[in-house]
Amino acid sequence: MGVAGGSLRVVSTFAAEADAGFSAGAPGRQDDRSLVSERRSDAGAPHAESPHRDRIIDGALACLARFGTSKTTVEDIARQSGLSRATVYRVFPGGRDELLAAVIDTEAARLFSALGVRLGTAHSLPEALAGGIAEASARLRDHAALRYLVEHEPELILGHLAFEDYENLLEVASSFTAPFLARWMRQDEAERVAEWAARVVLSYAVSPSDRTDLAEPDHADAFVRTFMLPGIEALHADSNRPIDISAHHLPTPHP
Repeated sequence: MGVAGGSLRVVSTFAAEADAGFSAGAPGRQDDRSLVSERRSDAGAPHAESPHRDRIIDGALACLARFGTSKTTVEDIARQSGLSRATVYRVFPGGRDELLAAVIDTEAARLFSALGVRLGTAHSLPEALAGGIAEASARLRDHAALRYLVEHEPELILGHLAFEDYENLLEVASSFTAPFLARWMRQDEAERVAEWAARVVLSYAVSPSDRTDLAEPDHADAFVRTFMLPGIEALHADSNRPIDISAHHLPTPHP
């Protein structure tokens, strides 16, 4: 299970809409469920959505959190979902592969939907960076299925965090985030900062630190204040339109 093409299309749609929303000056807000529902056709799911789809997706996530990908079967997912095997195949005619791809698409949509709400409601660059990093890190840290795969099937995850797949993932994540950050800097600079933030989140998610947990807001604040804001100041040192981040006052992290 890795970064599916459908997931990239879903997130690319979010990125385009975020860009259009900020260009219009009024980014919209929707909850996770409505955003996920509206974009399933982009991920390859039929427009006539089955009422059992979410139930099956959540059942699959529960199975993946216990058994991983190699041992999870359609029968396991049907049992966990409280549905028949035939019903699962009616919703996902492509069987296990189609179902797992739908899990990735749905979870990517949920992640980026929540991230978009956090970034869209931020009132300053430090708030956007710290809040976005904490939101993404918490969702990755607390994702039971992903945690199982990192611990028991690391080759599956690490295989998609190298070479072309990793670059694609960074491109999609930074393309989504950059329009939110461009409220405080030029678009090209926002893209660089967004990619940096994505690299940070992925690095800590795959290789957690005993000293820093970016899913904790105070840790994310401290990381942004200590490392990212000075880097952004340096990025703007030779700019004709330097960003003013001198007024930020982030809370001191707990000892």
